[in-house]
Amino acid sequence: MELLNLFRQSKDVETFSAGQTIFGTGDAGELMYVVIEGEVAVSLAGAVIETIGPGGILGELSLVDHSPRSADAVAKTDCVVAPVGERRFLFLVQETPYFALHVMSVMAERLRQRTQEVITAKNMQ
Repeated sequence: MELLNLFRQSKDVETFSAGQTIFGTGDAGELMYVVIEGEVAVSLAGAVIETIGPGGILGELSLVDHSPRSADAVAKTDCVVAPVGERRFLFLVQETPYFALHVMSVMAERLRQRTQEVITAKNMQ
């Protein structure tokens, strides 16, 4: 099952125009988002680190560790996203193993990428 299929029919969606901020570094992280349509640019200190398209997730880290946002998310194109609050997130983690595994996989891949970037930067010094 593809993650997008869990949210494609969701009536609870938000739309963002290209260039509109979805969240910023330091914001409270009360929602994660599943991209239904469009692309979102995620950046750290002004540098885009990832572009997330349909079926991708963003903002999950704040739901897991209850910390402020660690990056900026801006709609790269017009976007439709499904917001997921903590209550729904916990329900999905408990009741939909695929969802839980997908979130863990995304978090692991992002950690692996950032670790590799640190190693590369350190080797360039």
